[in-house]
Amino acid sequence: MALAWLLAHEGVTSVIVGASSVSQLDSNLDAASNLTFTEAEMNEINQILG
Repeated sequence: MALAWLLAHEGVTSVIVGASSVSQLDSNLDAASNLTFTEAEMNEINQILG
């Protein structure tokens, strides 16, 4: 979710990720398949972040 949130911002063109295991790398790659949020999800994230 964090990767998608970062990439949802117009000024962000890439995100540097780190992984200390193959499973973490797999999770990061899986995140790339869902890079969109509904308006309600984005509002909730922004409310939590302040």
